[in-house]
Amino acid sequence: MPAPLNRLKHRLAAGETVYGCWIGMADAYAAEMAATAGFDWLLVDGEHAPNDLRSTLAQLQVIEASASAPIVRLRDDDPARIKQALDAGAQSLLIPMIETAAQAERAFRATRYPPQGFRGVGAALARASQFAAIPDYLTTANDQICLILQVESRAGLAALDDILALPGIDGVFIGPADLAADMGHLGNAAHPDVRAAIFDALRRIAASGKAAGVLATDDAFIRDCLSAGARFVGVGIDVTLFASALRTLARKWITPA
Repeated sequence: MPAPLNRLKHRLAAGETVYGCWIGMADAYAAEMAATAGFDWLLVDGEHAPNDLRSTLAQLQVIEASASAPIVRLRDDDPARIKQALDAGAQSLLIPMIETAAQAERAFRATRYPPQGFRGVGAALARASQFAAIPDYLTTANDQICLILQVESRAGLAALDDILALPGIDGVFIGPADLAADMGHLGNAAHPDVRAAIFDALRRIAASGKAAGVLATDDAFIRDCLSAGARFVGVGIDVTLFASALRTLARKWITPA
């Protein structure tokens, strides 16, 4: 029996456009609610949300029971953390702050068993192999790992063509907020220079055959990103959606003092 089929990886490889939501509440109950919404994918954020390995695992478990594909964004490209996430059962990873082809290649190799990479072999005691219930896990796991790299700086954009030339990477995601900050427009991802850089990057990624990704909450900007070639598209963040709904309700009934 082989490793489980990674639906997200195969949909991206088939050229589909998939829509998802960022999950940052660091709670399995909230993740389970999001998993009833019908998104193509849900991303458990380990970079800016207060997640650890156990909270990430709990959210993986509830999302896997739904029609949405789970993705884990790690806090960095540390191979040890990549190994732990994969052993916990994550098959799709988003790795932030990629700025060079060498860094991208190391991230890829960290997700693969030898000879393609250097992922540590401990699957017999890991959830990924269903605790050794999948006899062919070691020989089939590599083919089901989906790796999306996050480029969000001028250095990353300068290295983008070299990153795209690497085999085995499923997609490249452009981070608008950090890119805007690095370009001197902190808090203003809508600046024309930032938008132009994002659209150019998305077109280059799409032309390479890899999935181009972006996160946005502005409908018009999302449509422009789609026109530029985005196929891995985050359209919301659970934290901001929840907070906005609460504030709207409070304003409806409470008159400011």
